[in-house]
Amino acid sequence: MRYNHQLPLVALYFHYQVDHKELVRGMDFEFFVQENIFWPYSANSPSIMGWLNKILKGSSHKNSGGQYHGKSKDDSLWNEPSSSLDVQSESENEDIDHAIALSLSEEEKKKGKAIDNESYTEEDEQLARAVQESLNVDSPPHYNGQIYQPPQFLFPSRICAGCKNEIGHGRYLSCMGALWHPDCFRCHACNQPISDYEFSMYGDFPYHKSCYRELYYPKCDVCKQYIPTNRSGLVEYRAHPFWLQKYCPSHELDGTPRCCSCERMEPRDAKYVTLDDGRKLCLECLNSAIMDNEECQPLYLDIQEFYEGLNMKVEQQIPLLLVERQALNEAREGEKNGHHHVPETRGLCLSEEQTVSTILRRPIIGPGNRIFDMVTGPYRLIRQCDVTAILVLYGLPRLLTGSILAHEMMHAWLRLNGYRGLSLQVEEGICQVLAHMWLESEIISGTGSNIASSSSSSNPNKKGPRSKFERKLGEFFKHQIESDSSPAYGDGFRDGNHAVLRYGLRSTLDHIRITQTFPY
Repeated sequence: MRYNHQLPLVALYFHYQVDHKELVRGMDFEFFVQENIFWPYSANSPSIMGWLNKILKGSSHKNSGGQYHGKSKDDSLWNEPSSSLDVQSESENEDIDHAIALSLSEEEKKKGKAIDNESYTEEDEQLARAVQESLNVDSPPHYNGQIYQPPQFLFPSRICAGCKNEIGHGRYLSCMGALWHPDCFRCHACNQPISDYEFSMYGDFPYHKSCYRELYYPKCDVCKQYIPTNRSGLVEYRAHPFWLQKYCPSHELDGTPRCCSCERMEPRDAKYVTLDDGRKLCLECLNSAIMDNEECQPLYLDIQEFYEGLNMKVEQQIPLLLVERQALNEAREGEKNGHHHVPETRGLCLSEEQTVSTILRRPIIGPGNRIFDMVTGPYRLIRQCDVTAILVLYGLPRLLTGSILAHEMMHAWLRLNGYRGLSLQVEEGICQVLAHMWLESEIISGTGSNIASSSSSSNPNKKGPRSKFERKLGEFFKHQIESDSSPAYGDGFRDGNHAVLRYGLRSTLDHIRITQTFPY
C-alpha cells in the first residue's frame, strides 16, 4: 500500500509596531506642518527645506519630531531624538533678516520702481525686527483666524487571537489570518510559544515542527525510525492490509522476516521464534501454537463435533498427523490426485498408502528463540477407505490449525460420500466455506473447548476466554479466506459461500452432487 503524506509547513512572519504604525526598517521620517497638511520628508532633504527649517526654528513654538521606538537590525533599541530648539543664535537671526530683505527688494524691483537702497535701509531693518518679534510671540499658530489644531490620526485597535486583549506597542505576529502576541502563539502539543520561522498545522491548530513530527509523522513499525521521504519529497510506506503495520519499503528487500502465521514483519525490538524448517513465528502466535500430535487431538475432536452439528458426521476414523514442512511436501508428491493449499501447503487429505514422518513430542524453545529436541517418528498409512490420513503443518496457532483441519475434513467427507469428478474450483471452494464457517463459530463463541498451551504452559487442554489477540487473529484468518485472489480458493469460496447463504448448506451440497457445480 502506498501512502503519500506531505507535512504542511506554514511561514511565520514577524512585524514590529510602533505607535500603531508598521515600522519600515532603515528609514527615518519627520512631519512638517503646512496649511493643515503633513508633509513627510527625509532627513537628507534639499537645501530649500533646510532654509524653511531655519525660519521655523526661530519660533518659540517647539515643533518636536515624533519619537520612534523599535529594533534595528542588530536588535538594539534605537530612538529618534526630538528636534526642538529654545534659543536662537545671533548669526541665525542675521541670516533671517538678510533673507527677508532680499525677498522684499526683489519684489520691489519686479514692480518697476527704482528705489534707493540707502533710503530704505532703516525701514528694512524695522520690518525685519517686526517679523522676528512676531515669530517670538508665545501664542499658538492661527489658520483662517482660528487656532490651529493638528489632525488626530486614529488607528484601528488590534486584538490578539490568543488572549483576546488589545495588542499595544511592540512586536506582534501575523499568521493563520489573525494577529498574536508573540507569547500567545503557542504549540497545541507542548503549549510553548512558537518562535520558529516555519510551523506545522494539523486541523486548525499550530504545532512546532518537532512536536508535529513526534505526534503525526509516520514511524516504521519495524525499525522504529521515522519513515524517510522518497525522491519526490513525499513520505511513502507499506502497510499490511489487515494489521495496518506500517514499514519502510526497504524492509521488503532487506530480508526482514515475517511470521508464518499472521504475516506481520519482525520488529527490531522483538525476536521471533525460528522453527526447525526455517519458518518464523511471532510470540503472540506461539502462545497458542500446536506443536505435536497429542496437542492436536482435542482440536480434532472439536472439528468432528462441528461436522456432526451440521449433520455431516464422518463415520470412519481417519488418522490425524502433525508433520514438518518437508514431510508434508514429500507426502504431497506421493499423492496422485491430492489437493493442497497454495502458495505453501499447510494441510493434505491423503488417499494413498505411504509412510509419513510425524511429530511425537513438542520441541523445546532454546537460546536465541530457536527450537530443539523435537522427536519425530515414522507412521505407516494403510488404505482402509478412500481416505488414509489428514496431515497438518505443525507450529501454527490453534485457530489456523483448526481452519486447515476443517478444510481437509471436508475433502474427506466429499470422498467418503461419493462426490466424484468435481472441478478444483468447486471442491476447494466448498472446503473453504466449511473452514470459514468453523472460524465464525469459534469467534462468536468466544471460548475454545481446548486452547493449546504456550511454551511455558503445562496444561495443553486448558479452557478459558480467548485473548484479544487471538480473536483478532481469527478475524485475520477469515479475512485471508475472503480476500484470496486465486481462482480455486478465492473465487471458489465466494461462489460457494454465495450459494450457501442463499440456498443453505444441505441444498448446495445436493446440487453439487447432481450437477457438480454451485447453484446460482
